[in-house]
Amino acid sequence: MRASRFALSGAFSAPVAPARSLRPFADLPIAQWTVPPVAARRHFSSTPSPFFRHASLVPTTSPACQRAAALVKPIYRPANGFSTPVRVFATSRVLAEARQSYQEEMKNKGVVDKEDVDEEDRDFTKSEKASQAAQVNLSAKLSREGSGKGRTGGMKEVVRLVKIARPESKSLGLAFLFLLVSSTVSMSIPFSIGKIIDIATNEKSKALPFDLDITTFYTALAGVLVLGAGANYGRIIILRIVGERIVARLRSQLYRKIFIQNAEFFDANRVGDLISRLGSDSIIVGKSITQNLSDGLRSLVSGAAGLGMMGWVSLKLTAVLGVMFPPVAVAAFLFGRYMRNISRKIQRNLGTLTKIAEERLGNVRTSQAFAGEIQEVGRYNRQVKRIFELGKREALVAATFFGSTGLMGNITILAVLYVGGGMVKSGGISIGELSSFLMYTAYAGSSMFGLSGFYSELMKGVGAASRLFELQDRDPTIPPTVGQPVKSARGPIRFENVSFSYPTRPAVTIFQDLNFEIPEGTNVAIVAPSGAGKSTVASLLLRFYTPNTGRITIHGKDIKGMNAKQLRRKIGYVGQEPVLFSGTIAENISYGQPHATRSEIVAAARKANCQFISDFPDGLETHVGARGTQLSGGQKQRIAIARALLKQPDILILDEATSALDAESETLVNQALGALLRGNNTTISIAHRLSTIKRSDRIICLSSDGHVAEEGTYSQLSSRPDGAFAKLMEWQMSGGESMSAQRRDNHVTESEEIEADLEADSEGEEMMDDDVAKTRKGNVTSGEVVLERTKTHDR
Repeated sequence: MRASRFALSGAFSAPVAPARSLRPFADLPIAQWTVPPVAARRHFSSTPSPFFRHASLVPTTSPACQRAAALVKPIYRPANGFSTPVRVFATSRVLAEARQSYQEEMKNKGVVDKEDVDEEDRDFTKSEKASQAAQVNLSAKLSREGSGKGRTGGMKEVVRLVKIARPESKSLGLAFLFLLVSSTVSMSIPFSIGKIIDIATNEKSKALPFDLDITTFYTALAGVLVLGAGANYGRIIILRIVGERIVARLRSQLYRKIFIQNAEFFDANRVGDLISRLGSDSIIVGKSITQNLSDGLRSLVSGAAGLGMMGWVSLKLTAVLGVMFPPVAVAAFLFGRYMRNISRKIQRNLGTLTKIAEERLGNVRTSQAFAGEIQEVGRYNRQVKRIFELGKREALVAATFFGSTGLMGNITILAVLYVGGGMVKSGGISIGELSSFLMYTAYAGSSMFGLSGFYSELMKGVGAASRLFELQDRDPTIPPTVGQPVKSARGPIRFENVSFSYPTRPAVTIFQDLNFEIPEGTNVAIVAPSGAGKSTVASLLLRFYTPNTGRITIHGKDIKGMNAKQLRRKIGYVGQEPVLFSGTIAENISYGQPHATRSEIVAAARKANCQFISDFPDGLETHVGARGTQLSGGQKQRIAIARALLKQPDILILDEATSALDAESETLVNQALGALLRGNNTTISIAHRLSTIKRSDRIICLSSDGHVAEEGTYSQLSSRPDGAFAKLMEWQMSGGESMSAQRRDNHVTESEEIEADLEADSEGEEMMDDDVAKTRKGNVTSGEVVLERTKTHDR
């Protein structure tokens, strides 16, 4: 039990008995203002304690400390402009005695001083291996900002962004034609309205375009407006469909690009960031080159036509507007650059948010088991707040830009009205022409804002596209479809002088000149201490990684030159943690053989002892849930074994595949595997369970330094009491306690009982029947039978 603590001037703290409540000092008499022993101890050190100058004394009723109270004298000393009460004390033998007495008193009460448990709280001392692991290689990690940086990178990405739409050139050309039609119709409206105003205000002016009468003119104008609406409809629907098609194609290409990456890539990159690139980044890119491009072209056409019509109506008024253009253009450029940068930051943080959600929700049961809901919600909310702050900055800049440019536009309109009004009075232009000019000004201003928005959205697209292009440009270090065709993976497997370290931790050596051979058709167990590289053997054989030096051969051929995809089709793999996908049991079993027949699926399930399927109402069509959450661990493991068996592989790798099975299911599965694979397939069992190890034809024991410590049959290795295998088994079976010590205590452990049972099984059914008969007669107990077997085995 630890003492309650309370800060002393922000510098250190002193222990207080838990039963004692801390009250304001003003409520206590002077006799109870005592010096804490820890503070006093710090004062006696060679370094002057801050307690001497600014101490907030801890009230306590400890009798041992009452003798020190007389040493405390209240004084007042100015601090930061205020009169602050400060307690000072003199060093004396009384304080030392008080400290010692206080510690003894607290020790008797079960209260432990913090400094007495510093040794327990001290962090782990870093080993040499930790220093090596700190040398991280993240060359495979994707940049958080994307591939393009600076002006050159941005322009290259703009060009690549436009090239993405090249397959849709015909559809985009048709949409551009519709855009021209709708823009032409829009530009004709101010001209027509100006003519109508002139006719209405000037009786002498009766001329209409093309010498049409008023009824025909209105009818023609209505038809033109309908044509413009139809063209606008066609433009929008074509561009929306094209945009969706581009996004779908982008996602498909990127998803395929991700799937062909090697294991090093996934070691360095989080899944949440990849999902963000596939999701939100693809949408932004698709929008920026379809809908945004259409809006930008429309603004460009409308703005150019509007400026032309303004010049045709009045060059003088057009010159007034020319003063407005340069500052708006500069502001739009700077605004667009800022939007590109802020967009990259937002997309990067969205990737982090997706990563947090994907990782935490995928392990929600663990969080709930440790009551970590509030902690995880807080973690998620902190990231949401970061994104909100970035969005708030974006909104502030956007509001400033559009608000200021809008104000400048309104001031320009006032200037046009002032100058234009004088021209109308002097007869320079008519009221209708001034009205048309003002409408064209509104069109031009709207187009200018549209171009600004187009540029900012384009820069957003560039920011998102840079993250996509970086992923698109990355080639895997182990191409899955390059190499010699693999028709068969039968033959002896040899590791020849293999040295290996994981790419992300190059300084941590896993294997150093590793050599061993696995004959064809044998069942080999690989055992080693934890972290010695048992599972790494499987990863290298599956070509997830490439050895730094040396080579791995199958039937004399280096697997480095083989087609990795075809090689993996010849290898069945069952991992320590069974992985099932959302879908039915049948879909998961046939994952490696999508075209397998129903009878083949049923046969594989029976061989893997998946009899539990008959207990489900839907049988093989039962949905397993996300990651197989609807099934138990043993059920998931057996389905994973059935999936591997359905492939009928030349090499079967069982990476502690029976670790999640109970004893009965493990026995049945082992019998099925032994009957199916012995003599035909090569089985590599990466195991620590004794039952799996004993049924192997050969055992390879690896040392923690990356070499083969010893190899041989179970009987050969277990007969060497000082061998690495015997020591490893003794340690695992005894839970870290010496087996000899247990036997001296004449105590039969559960591990010994299991070993005795397995030994009895190998001796034949006759001995088992005799033991059962003895037990039934009541002469001896089953525990005594096991003990007798164990002693026989020891002899």
